[in-house]
Amino acid sequence: MEKEIVIVLDFGGQYNQLIARRVRECNVYCEVKPHTIDLEQIKAINPKGIIFTGGPNSVYLDTSPHYSKEIFGLGIPILGICYGSQLMAHLLGGEVQTAPVSEYGHTELEIDAEDPLFKGVSAKSVCWMSHTDYIAKAPEGFQVSAHTQACPVAAMSNPKQKFYAVQFHPEVVHTKEGMKMIQNFVYQVCGCTGNWRMESFVETTIRQLRSKIGTGKVLCALSGGVDSSVAAVLLSKAVGRQLTCVFVDHGLLRKNEGDEVEEVFGPNGNYELSFVRVNAQQRYYNRLKGVTEPEEKRKIIGEEFIRIFEEEAKKIGAVDFLVQGTIYPDVIESGLGKSAVIKSHHNVGGLPDVVDFKEIIEPLRMLFKDEVRKAGLELGIPRHLVFRQPFPGPGLGVRIVGEVTEEKVRIVQEADYIYREEIAKAGLDKGMGQYFAALTNMRSVGVMGDFRTYEYAIALRAVDTSDFMTAEASQIPWEVLSKITNRIVNEVKGVNRVLYDCTGKPPGTIEFE
Repeated sequence: MEKEIVIVLDFGGQYNQLIARRVRECNVYCEVKPHTIDLEQIKAINPKGIIFTGGPNSVYLDTSPHYSKEIFGLGIPILGICYGSQLMAHLLGGEVQTAPVSEYGHTELEIDAEDPLFKGVSAKSVCWMSHTDYIAKAPEGFQVSAHTQACPVAAMSNPKQKFYAVQFHPEVVHTKEGMKMIQNFVYQVCGCTGNWRMESFVETTIRQLRSKIGTGKVLCALSGGVDSSVAAVLLSKAVGRQLTCVFVDHGLLRKNEGDEVEEVFGPNGNYELSFVRVNAQQRYYNRLKGVTEPEEKRKIIGEEFIRIFEEEAKKIGAVDFLVQGTIYPDVIESGLGKSAVIKSHHNVGGLPDVVDFKEIIEPLRMLFKDEVRKAGLELGIPRHLVFRQPFPGPGLGVRIVGEVTEEKVRIVQEADYIYREEIAKAGLDKGMGQYFAALTNMRSVGVMGDFRTYEYAIALRAVDTSDFMTAEASQIPWEVLSKITNRIVNEVKGVNRVLYDCTGKPPGTIEFE
């Protein structure tokens, strides 16, 4: 069966990845493309539908991103969202102006006309608005299908041409029935059948990898995280012991994590592959001595990883393929737009320059994180590994504020272990997006027994999030926090105070550094 595809044209919107994820949740394959993609390339893809994203610009300015009006002559259904709706109106002869009243946040939406996009949607619903411009006049041939108090054209459509536009964001969870609208677009309007399934992805990928690699040698940098683990198992299923996985234990992992990775992938594990563990803990501690600046710590950890991996690769000899656990958000963020650097990422970005190989293999490059987890379960990877808490590449190096030392690593490992254990015992682990303990650089006076102490403060972090783009602090019951605090102070030497971080994202980030 031919794979159905919907493409998302990115006009600079912050939710472009989220739109693609929502379409894939409908079991319809979706990719994000830059707005600069050529019309002939779109024809070659032959998508079942096209979605224009939002963006921060005004369509009536010459400097704003546009697209050729010819796209509307392809006979392909198009949905415009926010800026995308305004662009549709602008290109097809409507009017877009600065709105008399800007709309931000939860807004009541009223449906005005029968419309395939709103099939099964309540006559009055709640949507998420974020705009300063608005469609003042819909193009000829369009009906206004919804409005809000401040926005006369909150949605418009031309069902004959299969063009639809919404001023709000149906892809975010704040739009109460947004998922229903996206389902209506891909199924009712585009005529998709929903044949994108993870089991077919796994089978097809293994078959393609086996064909591509043949008798070649494959090298994989295994971190123990879900991305590299799923990539490694896919390759193991495809080529067995032609694959060598190098696991660098930098001493900045969670408690017992290095041994857990070796248990799954090592000589006594369940997978046919060659496994190399490098215990480089002391080497990292020496390199990080005296370093306090977060970005410098990240770079040192990343550079040292590359050096160690290079040394191990030379022992193995020339390989034909290098495996990277790149996933789709990495591809989008690195290739579709110019974003401000919040922090450098430690993946295996520097490896191609230092390892002798013929080609890079990225079997997960078109999957989102939740899809990677589904692939992991399909491959039979243990659930505790598949659903392991997200963990930064630099590990505890960025969960220790200030200088990293072996003693500080011990403290945060022990505190984090207790925290995660009690969260699981309380049955709270399934509902949280991420939770962990970090070590602050603050020391304070305390009293333990008859003695005065001057020890570190541990900060606990827990957030609720569906997409990790925004997050709110989890409201952990006080009795659970109290138990965690008592255990950490009593059981972890070097800690006499525990704090809980109530900051959301924004303004904070999920990690501390």
